[in-house]
Amino acid sequence: MSARLQNEGLSASEAAERLRKNGPNELPTSRPLSAGRLLLDVVSEPMFLLLVACGVIYLALGDRNEALMLLGFVCIVICITFFQQRRTERSLNALRDLSCPRALVMRDGRQERIAGRELVVGDLVLLAEGDRVPADIDLLNASNLTVDESMLTGESVPVSRHGASGAGGDVESRVYSGTLITQGTASGLVIATGAHSALGRIGASLAALGGELTPIQLETRAVVKAVAIGGLCLAAGLAFAHWWLRGDWLQGLLAGLTLAMAILPEELPVILTLFLGLGAWRLGREQILARSIPAIELLGATTVLCVDKTGTLTANRMEVVRLWSEQSSYDCRAPAAAVLQEALHGLLEYAVLASHRQAFDPMEAAIGQAGTRLLANTEHLHSDWALIDDYPLSRQMLAMSRVWQSPDRTEYLIAAKGAPEAIIDLCHLDPARAADISAQVAAMADHGLRVIGVASATFPAAGLPDNQHVFDFVFLGLVALQDPVRPEVPRAVAQCHAAGMRVVMITGDHPATALAIAQQAGITGAAGGVLSGAELAQMDDTALQARLKDTDVFCRIAPEQKLRLVQAFRRRGDIVAMTGDGVNDAPALKAASIGVAMGARGTDVAREAAALVLLRDDFSSLLLAVQHGRRLFANLRKAIVFIVAVHVPIVGLSILPVALGWPMLLMPVHILFLQLVIDPACSIVFEAEPMEADAMVSKPRRPDMHLFDREILVRGLLQGGGLLLMLVGLYLLARDVSKSDDIARTTTFLALILSNLGLIHVNRSWSLPSWRRHASNRAFAWISLAAVSLLLLVLYLDTIRELFAFSLPGLPLLLASAMLAALSVAWFESVKWAQSRVGSRPGK
Repeated sequence: MSARLQNEGLSASEAAERLRKNGPNELPTSRPLSAGRLLLDVVSEPMFLLLVACGVIYLALGDRNEALMLLGFVCIVICITFFQQRRTERSLNALRDLSCPRALVMRDGRQERIAGRELVVGDLVLLAEGDRVPADIDLLNASNLTVDESMLTGESVPVSRHGASGAGGDVESRVYSGTLITQGTASGLVIATGAHSALGRIGASLAALGGELTPIQLETRAVVKAVAIGGLCLAAGLAFAHWWLRGDWLQGLLAGLTLAMAILPEELPVILTLFLGLGAWRLGREQILARSIPAIELLGATTVLCVDKTGTLTANRMEVVRLWSEQSSYDCRAPAAAVLQEALHGLLEYAVLASHRQAFDPMEAAIGQAGTRLLANTEHLHSDWALIDDYPLSRQMLAMSRVWQSPDRTEYLIAAKGAPEAIIDLCHLDPARAADISAQVAAMADHGLRVIGVASATFPAAGLPDNQHVFDFVFLGLVALQDPVRPEVPRAVAQCHAAGMRVVMITGDHPATALAIAQQAGITGAAGGVLSGAELAQMDDTALQARLKDTDVFCRIAPEQKLRLVQAFRRRGDIVAMTGDGVNDAPALKAASIGVAMGARGTDVAREAAALVLLRDDFSSLLLAVQHGRRLFANLRKAIVFIVAVHVPIVGLSILPVALGWPMLLMPVHILFLQLVIDPACSIVFEAEPMEADAMVSKPRRPDMHLFDREILVRGLLQGGGLLLMLVGLYLLARDVSKSDDIARTTTFLALILSNLGLIHVNRSWSLPSWRRHASNRAFAWISLAAVSLLLLVLYLDTIRELFAFSLPGLPLLLASAMLAALSVAWFESVKWAQSRVGSRPGK
């Protein structure tokens, strides 16, 4: 290696050439959908193609207004989809802030701070406490360096790193992109950037995972295709029958097109788009970013929630929970009135002295906070003491010592902290005493605590020794720390269990620590099953499936084993949501049914792999997302019942006149009125409907449960069939009373519109009668008012009335229309009541 590179770094010209050749130091990101690709995806749906074809036929027939209305509706749907996708991508771009930190480098022999994306292989980088490592780096020099690699390994405890004589050193002389320097300083040469770094390679490995359509998308696509083909065949048959029976091919074509528009389920893709788009928007308002909008509906079916420990269940910050000496002990979580015993003042005093005053390491920060709180107004906090030297951690000695001098003393005071066995070694304790201390350490570790030992010494202020073993240390005691469980987690886990979801913890931690955290979070009891990574590695898939049933805690799990666990749960038929924030979580996030990344501190790779990103890093936000998912699926089923029910009378009123020789009851303009007012309106109304009261105390829906199942079809057909019979009866009555086809048509259409509004209202809730549903829905109120207002315009404006082939009926027939709407509501409620009784039977 060139000595110039080690001392002066690259020249500006060398760096520019390498940047041009190798590209910027940034992670590959998903390409946003272009406007052209988005448009192609939307219009390639069979239903939209059929709608456009109908519009073109209308133009050919001279019905320009109807054609423009239809084509305009298609454009509205395209705009909604385009807007939501663009909004999601912009939110993602705002999150990409950690993958490209700034870096301090040597260029042309001078220190220069540059954007991390401008780093190139061979750059000499200077690192200090608090820096995020901008690329993979081989260390040349390191002083007391510790690194937080939890984003890569899942371990919350920082690890020590040392310098090597040159590049190509071992793992312990290398730091990786995205990790955090918690202590010390270092310099090193960049060996990999961007996609070639360890972080980037994991991101690239995700390309082969995930990306499949959700069940609801596949089901909707199949239903739309089947109904569209059947509807077109039926419409063609009706057009031929009209021509054969009456000899009027043009009217036959109009009748066929009317039936086609009545049957074609163009509402289904519209409703799906609106529900998912508005669902993503609602989640966004709760600081939950939906990267994969269709995955929102899967949330309601989640049966297993796989969670990481560090940063997900825990706060990823340490706190001192216990102080112990051979004479006394203190619980730091006791009420504030509890005063620290005098016997423990020295222990905490020297633990603070053994830590950095400006601490980046979570453990040292926790010790400093405990000292400030428990030693306030005592003589044991020494802001005026001068730091003389320190002895850093090393592979040979897992302890560090800091040498201080007080203003009024001529000798040095030494504070040491580190692994208990290292401190015992420094203090040269006898075997019996060492065994007692080790037993106490083991007891604390069984409760999920990280334990460090603390010792003190004095030394004449002459010349300091090269080795901290020379000091005559006195053992002071133990400090136990814990990465605390987030305060909202136990309640959120309990809600998951109440909602029928199983919560599983997957972590790289020690079994005792993992089980303790799981118990605190409420994931498992004292007898909960635990499976280690070593045991998992020895299992075949059959044995693993057997263990999954009663194991809630998986510990010492490697990243590739997380992926295997997620895939194993999915093979059992579970819908798996996986939460995480580190690079090691990304493959499992991508393979899960729903990947959920923590956004505030998570890696860019994890966010890119996830379907949802919790911007607040709040575990309870996941429960909110599940609530949205359950509400969305339930409301989708309500909307589909309406669509099925409302199409029955429309199809019937299109076919019966041809079969029975009546004049056409419904014309294309009537179908368009229904499509452009009632159908989009019902989407908005049902999407805005609040969640049912029992939604989060019932089990998730079955993974194999279809959006279009027997219950939906029966409910819709019964409601719609009863309405059709009533409308036919009203038509015959109005025709007989008025002796006018136009008046009969008007009376029937008015009753159809009012009944449709009643149909929406009844289906807003399936657990309560409509008169007991007190939840407000402004969308329904405004849309009902708008529909009635438009209907009045059609009835009372001569030009529009003529376009609809209407004639104004008298007061008795208007009252008959209102009476039929009221009777239809009673019928809809009776169908709902009957189905609720069937559904409540045992075995249903």
